[in-house]
Amino acid sequence: MPPVPGSGLAKGLAVTLRTMTRKSVTEQYPDVQPDLAPRTRGVIGLFEENCTVCMLCARECPDWCIYIDSHKETVPPAAPGGRERSRNVLDRFAIDFSLCMYCGICIEVCPFDALFWSPEFEYAETDIRELTHERDKLREWMWTVPAPPALDPAAEEPKELGAARKAADKLAAEAAQAAEQQAAEQQAAEQQGAKTEGDA
Repeated sequence: MPPVPGSGLAKGLAVTLRTMTRKSVTEQYPDVQPDLAPRTRGVIGLFEENCTVCMLCARECPDWCIYIDSHKETVPPAAPGGRERSRNVLDRFAIDFSLCMYCGICIEVCPFDALFWSPEFEYAETDIRELTHERDKLREWMWTVPAPPALDPAAEEPKELGAARKAADKLAAEAAQAAEQQAAEQQAAEQQGAKTEGDA
């Protein structure tokens, strides 16, 4: 059956009339802060201690808005006779939020959990050059990152935890066995010493 002429217009007017009769609710921002969703993408925070300068975030960024500078330092050997190692030291980590499209690829690819989403969104500037946040500013955003959600109690235990628990249980069993063996040897030595004294 062909549509009745003007039915689309009637539907549109009905939606308009329904909307007109509803009371509008205006949020009084900035006096009243909005209720943000838990996974809001506001600004990116940097946890500098976890950054190993692997450059994955800068390489994967489609906007090329992450700038990283570093240098190498020689670390002395941890034990005598060991060899010196070199490690990367972060000199500069900056994100240009005037270019960033908030895709989150940098956060996803970071293998060491150095980048996090913060729900903070009030960082507008009058000068576009001020939207390049250096590592000190990125570290300040880190304190606004919400805690991760609680784990599901019905979920399976992660494989890493299971493997770590097995290794710890194995080490504890070996330590207990070594302690029992040492105690048995000590008891045998004491009995042998008592028997030698009795023979004398």
